[in-house]
Amino acid sequence: MSVTAEVRVRHTPIPGLLSVDLPVHADARGWFKENWQRAKMTAAGLPDFGPVQQSAAHNGRAGVTRGIHAEPWDKLVSVVAGKVFGAWVDLREGPTFGTVHTQELDEHVAVFVPRGVGNSYQTLVQDTVYSYLVNEHWSPDSAYTMLNLADGTAAIPWPIPLEQAQVSDKDKNHPTLADVTPVPPPRTLVLGAGGQLGRALVDALPGAEALDRDGLDLADPAAVAGFDFTGVGTVVNAAAYTAVDAAETPEGRRAAWAANATGAAALARAAVKHRFTLVHYSSDYVFDGTQEVYGEDDPIAPLSVYGASKAAGDLAVSVVPRHYLVRTSWVVGKGKNFVTTMAGLADRGVSPSVVADQVGRLTFTDDLARATVHLLTTGAPYGTYNVTSTGNASSWADIARQVYEARDADPALITETITAEYLADQDGPIARRPARSVLRLGKIEAAGHEVVDQRNALTKYLEGLEPFGW
Repeated sequence: MSVTAEVRVRHTPIPGLLSVDLPVHADARGWFKENWQRAKMTAAGLPDFGPVQQSAAHNGRAGVTRGIHAEPWDKLVSVVAGKVFGAWVDLREGPTFGTVHTQELDEHVAVFVPRGVGNSYQTLVQDTVYSYLVNEHWSPDSAYTMLNLADGTAAIPWPIPLEQAQVSDKDKNHPTLADVTPVPPPRTLVLGAGGQLGRALVDALPGAEALDRDGLDLADPAAVAGFDFTGVGTVVNAAAYTAVDAAETPEGRRAAWAANATGAAALARAAVKHRFTLVHYSSDYVFDGTQEVYGEDDPIAPLSVYGASKAAGDLAVSVVPRHYLVRTSWVVGKGKNFVTTMAGLADRGVSPSVVADQVGRLTFTDDLARATVHLLTTGAPYGTYNVTSTGNASSWADIARQVYEARDADPALITETITAEYLADQDGPIARRPARSVLRLGKIEAAGHEVVDQRNALTKYLEGLEPFGW
């Protein structure tokens, strides 16, 4: 076995199964190694899998053979003393089901085994000590998926024939590959699935579990704390209180903070505890609108109750180790929104007065969902990403004119007003809006996602709308 001077991670034919070369420091007294060193190993490419328990198995003779077991957790396996022949079989649902990888392990090598990959080994020398570092506490109620050590399809080339090896009766009776039910992928939950963004996310994430407020009320921290997140790998949170003006009322203020801040914090605690990836959506309303354009790291300075509640939720989510905070603006989806309102007015020949001193870009829910899928499936670095349409920034009046043009109505019917005049004519509390909501898109583009042009996206959206009549 070659010795390396630094941690080195190697990929195998099984996705996510990683072989790790470990530095071993030896002298006349013996040797020393760091079996788990978070900073070095994650920098080398090992997942930051959050181990919580270490177990060790002593094997008295050569030929002890254990497995093949796929547990519902990730683990780092290694040899403390001796040498083993390791064998792994992908038992996860998908195109690599049944893929086999084998290699010898001694004190110089560890292997990271992701959830759902069957793990087994055969000792090659006596008094071998085998170590497991896992990210879930062992429980007798845990569900295991097993494979027979002698399965003919996997055809593992055991150095010591199994008839000469020491194998437990339990391991001898595991099913063959043809009878194994593949391990399903970790569950994905979409919260707020009944909203405009939630519906787009459900369409973009086949197999995701759709939860509305009856399924999980984000405004109830006890409900979040008591929810069963077993087997959940990703939570996509599209649930939020979005009644911007109503949030300025006493009742609305409490509701906005309950869902957008307290609820987001409860979800963040659950994400840390259960180690799932959390996708959370932020808003241009966390900014004060005084800059020409906003990047992901610019200071937040909300003007309204809604903006403040969203900003508080952002801060809570930002401490989750595996999080994507997706900041967006001027969201348009299926259902009633500014674009459908303008389309209806255009179809009826109405001449509306539209604000011209608020500038930003539209974001269409289908495109926002597509960006979310890109982040989740490409292994993009965790953190905050701005996602909107691209192209020239527009005022609401500019967008209204484009809608009128697309509906074959005269754009000259649109008259412009300023925010102060528009708000003066409204009844009830009105939230302050940021004057500029233009978000910088370089980070999501650098992650490989292709953003869409606002004008083209708006045209496509309008083509899908039926005419509005009286």
